[in-house]
Amino acid sequence: MSQNLEIAQGIYQSFATGDIPAVLATFKPDVEWTEAAGGPYGGVSVGPQAVLENVFMKLGGEWNGFSAVAEEFVAQGDTVVALGTYSGEYKATGKRFRAPFAHVWKFEDGKVKSFVQHVDTALHLEPMKA
Repeated sequence: MSQNLEIAQGIYQSFATGDIPAVLATFKPDVEWTEAAGGPYGGVSVGPQAVLENVFMKLGGEWNGFSAVAEEFVAQGDTVVALGTYSGEYKATGKRFRAPFAHVWKFEDGKVKSFVQHVDTALHLEPMKA
């Protein structure tokens, strides 16, 4: 198993247990994190602190039981693709959702260089509607 694949799998395990510092520790200082355009947190965050503030803190503050469960990984060279399912309950409405995702991770020197999220943003936005 490749080192990059092991790191990617560890990121999902750490996220699942709420160990966000362990997730952030895998990032390069200039990591580029891209959330799908049109989604609730769409856009690019640069650097671990920006990812924490623009994505992880919002997920933790706005959702109950938000999860990103990777069910399959495809690795080649410095790229790992994770296929899985998001789920959670939006606190403000009490509505739940499930949506398949594809995450593209790029690595450099054993650290995450970039992340790109692919998801049906309409499914992610649906529970946020009053």
